[in-house]
Amino acid sequence: QVQLVESGGGLVQPGGSLRLSCAASGFTFSYYTLSWYRQAPGKERELVARIASTSSITTYADSVKGRFTISRDNAKNTVYLQMNSLEPEDTAVYYCSAVVYNKPYWGQGTQVTVSS
Repeated sequence: QVQLVESGGGLVQPGGSLRLSCAASGFTFSYYTLSWYRQAPGKERELVARIASTSSITTYADSVKGRFTISRDNAKNTVYLQMNSLEPEDTAVYYCSAVVYNKPYWGQGTQVTVSS
């Protein structure tokens, strides 16, 4: 079965960096677009970044452009989200997602807290 497992969240000070990882299994990873979403308390889940199967096409939310970088290692079945210059507004649970055979799958999420 499809599984997505996020890791790498934590508490970081404003201006700091974190790298999130999402390990995937149960499907042919290299064939699919992978996405990172986030959900802050009291807010709707929003798309943060997306990367196509060949890594040649990436998409970012305006709020993270220039600060976050999405990448993937198809040999390791892993997608990453490098987050730099973190701001308190980036505090949220971050989720990895893939749509496989037209069905959306989500990881359990990893908490990112940006606070001094």
